[in-house]
Amino acid sequence: MSDTTSAPRANGVVTPRGNEDKKKIKIWQQVVASSSGAVLTSLFMTPLDVVKIRLQVQAKPMASGDCFIYCNGLMDHVCTCFNNNTKPWYKSPGHFNGTVDAMVKITRNEGLARLWSGLPPTLVMAVPATALYYTTYDQLRVYFTETFSHRNRHFAPMVAGSLSRVFAVSIINPLELIRTKMQSKPLSYTQLVRCVQDAVEVDGIRSLLRGLGPTLLRDVPFSGVHWFLYNLFHTNLCSYLGKQEATFFTSFVCGATSGSIASLLTQPFDVVKTQRQVEIGEKAVMRNSNETIHRSVDILSNIYRKRGLNGLYAGLLPRIAKAAPACAIMISTYEYGKKFFSEIPST
Repeated sequence: MSDTTSAPRANGVVTPRGNEDKKKIKIWQQVVASSSGAVLTSLFMTPLDVVKIRLQVQAKPMASGDCFIYCNGLMDHVCTCFNNNTKPWYKSPGHFNGTVDAMVKITRNEGLARLWSGLPPTLVMAVPATALYYTTYDQLRVYFTETFSHRNRHFAPMVAGSLSRVFAVSIINPLELIRTKMQSKPLSYTQLVRCVQDAVEVDGIRSLLRGLGPTLLRDVPFSGVHWFLYNLFHTNLCSYLGKQEATFFTSFVCGATSGSIASLLTQPFDVVKTQRQVEIGEKAVMRNSNETIHRSVDILSNIYRKRGLNGLYAGLLPRIAKAAPACAIMISTYEYGKKFFSEIPST
């Protein structure tokens, strides 16, 4: 992970070191720290996405079978609209004039808890995925820092971040596809296993990896850039402030900055990933079974041909508005958790 204690160089400049230099914490402690950060991040970020979805549905009502993206600040989930006897949270009546107005009216008319609609089911997937990602990153970062030459050591966070993201996404992607399928109708475990077996028999193991390509296309570069810049900014900020120990503030600022820049650089891939996710979701759940799912490169070229760079960077500001605080909250909470465990006296 990032560096959270400091030591002076021979020239007197302060450089941060990891908590593991002070006291190496156990893997289960890293899992607890990352899980705590994941829950806290989702609690802060989910209301923004709930409001966004309510505004979208108000502007363009969804038909049965339409898919939309639900983001709890940790990962994106494909959700499907169904017309039934119950009124889902995203179709609750209300007329909103912007984000703030929506938050006020939802809280006043529907209760404060309504701002976290749909969160619990997504946390079942998102918290383990985040814990797996952060814990794997920390282990790999320490390994590559010790393995790389002194000249290349600053690339250790980038490599560790990229590889840990590949690992985490590859594990979670098949589970997310199964979760998407289960939205159409409740399935018993026996039916679910049979559903997966049928898919593998027809399309092979690749049926469980649909959507993996565009997800990796966005998330791997994002993770590499994010962790490289975070460690770079964190080291220099601690040196500039003369801090002997990193603070919640330094982690928060560097996390927000590195997350914003990584979002800017990977925005075209996010546009492609979102479109592919919706296509795969609608095909997997209930309809469009005969339609072809477009390749990422085709989507990318089609958007550029029709709308140019403006199309590839559509939604950039809203994404940065979500990524910056989400990265800041997650990484600073994780660092604080690691620091807390590192300071517990050994028994």
